[in-house]
Amino acid sequence: MSIFRFPPLVWLGIGILIISLGIRQSFGIFMMPISEHFQTGREFFSFAIALQNLLFGIFQPFIGMASDKWGSKRIIIIGAIAYALGLALTSITIESSMLYVSLGALVGLGLSATSYVIILGAVAKVVPAEHAAKAFGLTTAAGSFGMFAIIPGAQTLLHDFNWQIAMQVFAMLCTLMVAFALFMKTAKPSSQTAAIEDTQTLTEALKEAFSHKGYWLIHAGFFVCGFHVMFIATHLPSYLADKHLPASSAAMALAYVGIFNIFGSYFWGVMGDKFNKRHVMSALYFVRTIVIGAFVTLPVTEHTAAIFGGAIGFCWLGTVPLTSGLVRQIFGARYLSTLYGLVFFTHQVGSFLGAWAGGRIYDYYGSYEPIWWSTVVLAFCAALIHLPINDKPVERLRLQTA
Repeated sequence: MSIFRFPPLVWLGIGILIISLGIRQSFGIFMMPISEHFQTGREFFSFAIALQNLLFGIFQPFIGMASDKWGSKRIIIIGAIAYALGLALTSITIESSMLYVSLGALVGLGLSATSYVIILGAVAKVVPAEHAAKAFGLTTAAGSFGMFAIIPGAQTLLHDFNWQIAMQVFAMLCTLMVAFALFMKTAKPSSQTAAIEDTQTLTEALKEAFSHKGYWLIHAGFFVCGFHVMFIATHLPSYLADKHLPASSAAMALAYVGIFNIFGSYFWGVMGDKFNKRHVMSALYFVRTIVIGAFVTLPVTEHTAAIFGGAIGFCWLGTVPLTSGLVRQIFGARYLSTLYGLVFFTHQVGSFLGAWAGGRIYDYYGSYEPIWWSTVVLAFCAALIHLPINDKPVERLRLQTA
């Protein structure tokens, strides 16, 4: 199936992700102006963003369950409203502590209802299983495209106006997510298989997944992904600074991460449709093992930093279409938002530990070398973890297609 033949819901979901994740990825440029406005220092803003990400992960399984029960359209609309409200309150608050509620809790809730888990759950219901990974890859790439679509505009608003105006414009931009969601129509079950699948209850779906060994191995693999992503995103600039590289080299490396992730997410998704998903997932983690191992072994220069950014970016979020595709392949599309939401929570736990452990180990050893080599070992373990996964559809689905 050509990407141009995907149902309209896929493209509406991509539009929502570009806005939702584009805004989220721009928050870093607000650290200085907001910290200076409230005279609180950087730790206060950092904690608000950390709280946002933690709540993003905590809310996700419950939001996924609600989406599977009441439909993604309602959840996205509610999430977009919470997102807009959080941004608007951030722009008008006079108390710095209010940002924990607005930028932290409300935006965290909004993100959980307008990002990958909910959108991929909706896409899974309208795209045939054999093309799911490709659709998931294209949808995942939208998140990185949002970085380039939204951040330049945010920088212009900060330069020409102020951070309050920028937040208010973002809040108005959230209304587009509501508009997109209003046009989303989930395909009705048209086959006996889909109709039978819909009779499964949420409790039955959870019991089925929790009793499946492969589901826990998928959790373990996605934990490693979260650990990698947040450690590198948080500590790569400091690591390069320790190697006496200019700040521009870190910015360039992270820019390459975003650029190459756009292509990588789609590439790994396409590979997941053509080949066995667990084998493709193992290959991805083997690539990460080699890329990170080479980076910490070779001399660190501006050139190697840029190459590392592009190489790690190519396999940055390629795990998303493959992981969600595996869950859909094994358990079906009916409760994908719930089951993938739980896996995503494990990813966020890994993200939290990656960011925290990086700083903790650096403070203890005075070097990032131990944590870098830990990420190499974790990548290799994740590559092995996916090999024994039984990726055949559960017996319930096999009986339906028999």
